[in-house]
Amino acid sequence: MRTEWVAKRRGQENVSQMHYARQGVITEEMQYVAKRENLPPELIRAEVARGRMIIPANINHTNLEPMAIGIASKCKVNANIGASPNSSNLQEEVDKLNLAVKYGADTVMDLSTGGGNLDEIRTAIINASPVPIGTVPVYQALESVHGTIENLTADDFLHIIEKHAQQGVDYQTIHAGILIEHLPLVRNRITGIVSRGGGILARWMLHHHKQNPLYTHFNDIIEIFKRYDVSFSLGDSLRPGCTHDASDEAQLAELKTLGNLTRKAWEHDVQVMVEGPGHVPMDQIEFNVRKQMEECSEAPFYVLGPLVTDIAPGYDHITSAIGAAMAGWYGTAMLCYVTPKEHLGLPNAEDVRNGLIAYKIAAHAADIARHRPGARDRDDELSKARYNFDWNRQFELSLDPERAKEYHDETLPADIYKTAEFCSMCGPKFCPMQTKVDADALTELEKFLAKEPVAQG
Repeated sequence: MRTEWVAKRRGQENVSQMHYARQGVITEEMQYVAKRENLPPELIRAEVARGRMIIPANINHTNLEPMAIGIASKCKVNANIGASPNSSNLQEEVDKLNLAVKYGADTVMDLSTGGGNLDEIRTAIINASPVPIGTVPVYQALESVHGTIENLTADDFLHIIEKHAQQGVDYQTIHAGILIEHLPLVRNRITGIVSRGGGILARWMLHHHKQNPLYTHFNDIIEIFKRYDVSFSLGDSLRPGCTHDASDEAQLAELKTLGNLTRKAWEHDVQVMVEGPGHVPMDQIEFNVRKQMEECSEAPFYVLGPLVTDIAPGYDHITSAIGAAMAGWYGTAMLCYVTPKEHLGLPNAEDVRNGLIAYKIAAHAADIARHRPGARDRDDELSKARYNFDWNRQFELSLDPERAKEYHDETLPADIYKTAEFCSMCGPKFCPMQTKVDADALTELEKFLAKEPVAQG
């Protein structure tokens, strides 16, 4: 779809959606997003120009179906996949991608650190993906020096960043906000630094006693991103890894730096979203969202969870979906899913499914709470089908139709029960929805009540 759209932009110094938006141009991608979001194209252009919305759309990812991340658009969900040295391979990751898209992922991040040739895995994922693909380039940078962090150079980072851009990656997590002066601030934390990319940069700085090379070479990264229209996803290297560490001095110091980097990228018309925590108690979620908007000039906020408690390994898709729904309600633009395997291992296909559905629920609940036009239409349609015992329509409208049908059919599998006016919870005699009160009956009742007061007690 995008082959012709991007052909006329190739070779220009800056091909970013923000660059065109600030020139008053409504690109084909903006038009497409406007239709998907049911919003005016001019609003999309204005939001992208302002920096409050991004359209991650690398010019080399031509099979992409453009989408938007921003407070003016629907709340989005990202799914993480990726092979590791201990588990998974190329085909399994492509299968996870297809599953993630099937269950509604708006973007997918490839976090591969091993399990095969990383370039081949990434290329296969991009070629198969209609949704934006994000990566964390420091992982491959470390792999390129055989895991010896001390040997990494700024050129190593820049080489991998450009390679990902050339391959068609739409947004990259860049851990440029963690500074050497921030490191002592984690001293009183329980879990220290839990960001994998942040940990790599922290160890590099501790060894060399030099400033973060992604920070000192930020302008070089900007120049790469301009040429391919790669969006920054500014990584929160000092995100809290437990509720004890939430909203502490280290996290907020990095956030301030991320705000400065956001505005620096905007000076060059490069798109930015900002990543956020992590593990945050419910009473601190609104503060975290408002603080990010303040420090980062309302750049789209992209949060992992947040998890609202730390005591449920195996169920962290639930503990985090609670926080995610609240974060979306307060204005977070995209939610990064957490699977049941979080903190325990590499997720498999079923974990991807469970994590995604939990987060589609959270994002949809946030859209309803924010009173987005049409957000509740599907809910109302499903409720009508439920009241009318239209089981097949209920399945069709479900976020996970296969799971809804599976659970119904565990006890009532025969086709005859697809038209039955009961389920196995209440059975045929006790379902309250069988109590159909028509308009004429209610009118007669109202007349009776007007004449005959009903005794109380």
